[in-house]
Amino acid sequence: MAFESLTEKLSNVFKRLRGKGNLKESDVKEAMKEIKMALLEADVNFKVVKSFIATVSERAVGQEVLESLTPAQMIVKIVNEELTALMGGGDSKLNISSSPPTVVMLVGLQGAGKTTNGAKLAGLMKRQNNKRPLLAACDIYRPAAITQLEVVGGQLDVPVFQMGQTDPVDIAKAAIAHAKKHGNDMVFLDTAGRLHVDEALMNELRAIKAAVNPDEILLVVDAMIGQDAVTAAKAFDEALDITGVMLTKLDGDARGGAALSIRSVTGKPIKFAGTGEKLDQIEVFHPDRMASRILGMGDVLTLIEKAQQSVDEKKALEQMEKLRKNKYTLNDYYDQLTQLKGMGSMEDILGMMPGMQGMKLDAASLDTKMLTQIEAIIQSMTPYERENPNVLNSSRKRRIAMGSGTQVQDVNRLLKQFDMLQKMTQQLVNPKKARGFMNRLRGMKLPF
Repeated sequence: MAFESLTEKLSNVFKRLRGKGNLKESDVKEAMKEIKMALLEADVNFKVVKSFIATVSERAVGQEVLESLTPAQMIVKIVNEELTALMGGGDSKLNISSSPPTVVMLVGLQGAGKTTNGAKLAGLMKRQNNKRPLLAACDIYRPAAITQLEVVGGQLDVPVFQMGQTDPVDIAKAAIAHAKKHGNDMVFLDTAGRLHVDEALMNELRAIKAAVNPDEILLVVDAMIGQDAVTAAKAFDEALDITGVMLTKLDGDARGGAALSIRSVTGKPIKFAGTGEKLDQIEVFHPDRMASRILGMGDVLTLIEKAQQSVDEKKALEQMEKLRKNKYTLNDYYDQLTQLKGMGSMEDILGMMPGMQGMKLDAASLDTKMLTQIEAIIQSMTPYERENPNVLNSSRKRRIAMGSGTQVQDVNRLLKQFDMLQKMTQQLVNPKKARGFMNRLRGMKLPF
């Protein structure tokens, strides 16, 4: 995940500061040197780093900070605030036209992910904002660009407008006319890209802009190309006066410097972020939440939002009631696992929990294959066995292991986890037992 290395280095800096107790100005200066190196290694623009460190240092060596009861925490707070400001401060929403359709023009270099992420954004608007989007195929040069847009549009149930290999300006104008006629209140123009910024590309994009006067011009940027992303953003902004940025591939092994540099260099906000390959893996970019993730403080709000989108609330309440009455079955357990998978990878979920970033967690606990294995085991059981796991004797377990391609010990491990879940829930719903359970929990050394 992007920022993983940066998060780990910053966490180490803050850990050392906390260990010192009272801080001297020399301690803060040493910490700022380490933060500066961490940001540069994350491929953040040098001028941005220099300005950021100067601002944080000025605030961090103040008398109020150094003489506070917890100076290290005050410095973390300052870094958090300045990181948030660096990425834009508050959320930036799409400009919605008062007279539909709202026209969103997607621009960027070839390979940045315009087609897929433009479709993702259209799907997000349909899913969360009840919009009726239309995708328009204005890339007439890249082989299979139109087909790709039709495929992803079909998967998201978003209509696609295309006119083949004709003038992109005519396609854009016709798409908007089509949207007005058919009640589509948003049009996403998937324009052509190049492997580099050239005048022919820019002239075509300027012509489309002049013809349709879009409400939004979103630059789609690959977060994995680092400083080149910032250079491209600057060039597109100078040519088109972009209104915002969509970062893609933030789930990759990226250093993440683009996210920390683009706003400062162009003055334009990052509005959305692609966080995975699946068509629902796109989210609104929240600077404060991203700063919190970078500093290893989690992102509970986004985690809650993901849960609300993935979890069937009615079913969850039914399952809690079953747990309370000790009627919870392996069928219910399977349903919960399916909903958990819908929230994304275990790495992403744990990365949003405070204190979990940068930790060397057991790889097995993060492996999504483990969830797939559990699903296979449960699906290899008969309906009666799922409802009554107590009947699972040695011969049944061997049959289930063979049917799921696992070992008998894997089946036993699943049954043990299921049994522990039931016992823990029974303790929590019993007031006397719950107090004892919480007392034991407090005595445990938790990672956060």
